[in-house]
Amino acid sequence: MRRVHRQALPGRVQTYLDNKAQATAGMQDIESAWKTARQTKTLETVVGILQSTMGPRERCMYCVDSHGSDIDHFWPKATYPNRAFLWPNMLLCCTECGRFKGIRFPLSGAGDPMLVDPSAENPWEYLDFDPDTGNLTARYDVKSGAPSPKGESTVQVLQLDRREGMAEGYRQTYRRIVSRVRGALAGDAIDPQQFAQDLQQADDHGLLGWCFGPVGRRLPPFAELQRKVPDAWDACVAEVISIEGHSQ
Repeated sequence: MRRVHRQALPGRVQTYLDNKAQATAGMQDIESAWKTARQTKTLETVVGILQSTMGPRERCMYCVDSHGSDIDHFWPKATYPNRAFLWPNMLLCCTECGRFKGIRFPLSGAGDPMLVDPSAENPWEYLDFDPDTGNLTARYDVKSGAPSPKGESTVQVLQLDRREGMAEGYRQTYRRIVSRVRGALAGDAIDPQQFAQDLQQADDHGLLGWCFGPVGRRLPPFAELQRKVPDAWDACVAEVISIEGHSQ
């Protein structure tokens, strides 16, 4: 999973959504209103913007593995109809993630979402990666001495630890990143900026945030890169920060 930086909508599209949100405020049959709106060119433009945000392969914003084909409402529209036409509530979703999530939307006791919103927060604050299985799991929270509750909930709802096809995709990406780091270490010299960009091109699943984070940085070959080529390491960390929006 990777952090998604949401684009601003064209003025006419944002105006359309604002007008629809106002017109449907308090409406009981939001599904009918959404179905009608979804058939418009304006909503197709919204889908296109979400897809372009995820790059040429238009990956799902939840699993970052399958093709994202439709809009998912982070706060489910069936339960929270007043959020149906809010741009910050729209994510690009694949069929499988959409089926798993459905209207499942656990909240904390304070009423905060217990699912990771990749457009609003860095998923690696709550999730971990297992290089052996390719599964995503809940990140261990040192302060509480237990797995992240939001991470656990996200993994459970989206079944991120039970999807063999997705896990294989993550394993392949991890092996590709590791191979490029090892190849660079075996070479004569590393151009830090070019190397960081090459790794970004190799990362199909947003794994650089994990590889250069608190867990991955302790493993080979990342620990070796940090020790032997600090300039290249710093360039990679800077690339991760620019994408994930947090310090390591």
